[in-house]
Amino acid sequence: MELDFERCYRAVDSRDQRFDGWFYTGVTSTGIYCRPSCPAMTPKRQNVRFFPSAAAAQGAGLRACRRCRPDAAPGSPQWDVRADVVGRAMRLIADGVVDRDGVPGLAARLGYTERHLHRMLRAELGAGPLALARAQRAQTARILIETTGLGLAEVAFAAGFGSVRQFNDTVREVYGATPSELRIARGRRAAAGGAGTITLRLAYRPPLHATALLDFLALRALPGVEEVRDGTYRRGLRLPHGAGTVALTPVDGHVAATLRLADMRDLAPAVARCRRLLDLDADPIAIDTTLAQDPTLAPAVQTEPGVRLPHAVDGFEMAIRAITTQQISLQSARTTLTHLLSAAAPLDPPVDHEVGGEVDLPNHGQPHDQRGGLRAFPTAEEVLGVAERGFRMPGARRETIRAVARAVADGDLDLEPGGDREEAVRRLSALPGIGPWTAGYVAMRALGDPDVFLPTDLGVRRGAAALGHPGDPKTLDAYADRWRPWRSYAVIRLWRAA
Repeated sequence: MELDFERCYRAVDSRDQRFDGWFYTGVTSTGIYCRPSCPAMTPKRQNVRFFPSAAAAQGAGLRACRRCRPDAAPGSPQWDVRADVVGRAMRLIADGVVDRDGVPGLAARLGYTERHLHRMLRAELGAGPLALARAQRAQTARILIETTGLGLAEVAFAAGFGSVRQFNDTVREVYGATPSELRIARGRRAAAGGAGTITLRLAYRPPLHATALLDFLALRALPGVEEVRDGTYRRGLRLPHGAGTVALTPVDGHVAATLRLADMRDLAPAVARCRRLLDLDADPIAIDTTLAQDPTLAPAVQTEPGVRLPHAVDGFEMAIRAITTQQISLQSARTTLTHLLSAAAPLDPPVDHEVGGEVDLPNHGQPHDQRGGLRAFPTAEEVLGVAERGFRMPGARRETIRAVARAVADGDLDLEPGGDREEAVRRLSALPGIGPWTAGYVAMRALGDPDVFLPTDLGVRRGAAALGHPGDPKTLDAYADRWRPWRSYAVIRLWRAA
């Protein structure tokens, strides 16, 4: 990746936090690398090198700055936005695929040879897949060292290292201190939540409109799976090695996250999925600047800067939600999904109130297990079993759910962030009962496509009418071209306008 020296140096000189995660500043005179917003004195030009990834800086023999903690910076927005092989690879590495399946597993998921994949990542990021995964393991290890009471040998294997020696060498090389010294320096004790509980901060690029984010999630919260209460979003997670729950609370400058994990090896995937869910790696300045060029959206952008596009922790879950919501209200869809959940695995007796036969749940969920009272959405195999047995839903829609569940269970449909977006939409659209709206909604929220527009969506049309836009879907679709490449974010703003 080409990094313009003058532009990068100006960002460092002004300590512009908008560039955190876009690149890393290496200081050859001190042997450290920092995020652009590091509060330390600006280094001299002749002592500065810029790197496209933390792994590249580590490969050059630099250690992470202990003051600005560059490994905790927001991720580069392009890895969420880009649909090419490198973007997909970065999302899969963040989800821990290399730690679980090795580089051969990563290459197989992407359909490329290991050699070609290594060449592409080196060209873009200055580091290959092993180095990128190693940098992530180092960050995971630091979090576990500083926020849990786990023994250091346990930390080593939970972070994905193959041996304690490899763990010690990597931590010493990346942070310039031994694991024991890091733990002593921070003086942190294990989180009050007990064994398996980790509390950490999730960084983001400001601004972040937290109210819009929580409003969106609360309106669609599914009992037993998620809830929004007192400014905190909670949900159950299905992770590679076991179950978990997370509580996410937006506060000034970061999102406070409390994770309860059955297996500590799931920390990195859990963090990556939570970041994607809240769209924390987005570049709100770039998005809002484009949308504000339309005079009809400019007042909303000025009043509510930093509105994010909530994604998904489970692509299959989002597809089932989209199918269930077809041509009915969110309230009715929620009731149907509650029936599906109960049929897949009966919940404990509900504590929420019901109004008119539908669950009234703006701020409540249902207890289910001992790990925070919430569980993950059922797997494709579980939903397939329910669809074949039958549950309360029109027959045609139930058949669509069965077809999607079968395709996901058989591996014919990949709806996770590392999947090929175009291929996923093509295969999804070929299934019975999947039209442009459903495929577009899944692409926007499950696959993270930032440039999807839903001209036939009732909420979009109502929001457009409220702002004085054309109401006809065809005319509105043509009008939306001015919002490229951020039409998905325009959809969120139109829904708020509605």
